[in-house]
Amino acid sequence: MPKRKSVLYPDLKPANRVEYFMYEAIKEAEKALDKRECPIGCIIVKDDKILVRAHNLRLTRGNAICHAEVLAIDKACRKIGDFRLNDCDMYVTLEPCTMCAGAIIQSRIRKVYFGAYEPKSGAVCSCNDIFNVSHGHNHQVEYEGGILEEECAAMMKDFFKMLRSQPISSILRDKDILT
Repeated sequence: MPKRKSVLYPDLKPANRVEYFMYEAIKEAEKALDKRECPIGCIIVKDDKILVRAHNLRLTRGNAICHAEVLAIDKACRKIGDFRLNDCDMYVTLEPCTMCAGAIIQSRIRKVYFGAYEPKSGAVCSCNDIFNVSHGHNHQVEYEGGILEEECAAMMKDFFKMLRSQPISSILRDKDILT
């Protein structure tokens, strides 16, 4: 079971391996939250072991493609030494966007497990169905959503509620954009 407990959900007890790995992704999302980044965490699992961990770093790095999924894929490819992650599964706290879904297909991730559905930009099933486009892809990704959905969704809702409660100048100042 988990070595380090979640700060937000210290009493959460995963009921199975899928929930255990999503719990690990939640802990990764908490790292993003500590940096005032959108709290999205991702892990990639190979042979039932965590291969890599990543969290959103878009604001920290000032780079639009620094989504948790893309960073995790990059780390995993470098660790394995190949772009093909055929025997790997991804656990991410939020349904991937179009960019991340494309990267998942290109890296040949076997299966994606996600926590919260993303009704505004989810590209797996909420807004688009990138994994199942009619003309097909050279790789078919399986997916399962709603894993620890309440916890994953609450992190997102609380984060944006906190942002809306602060003046934009204080948010920008905290990110060293206005100095």
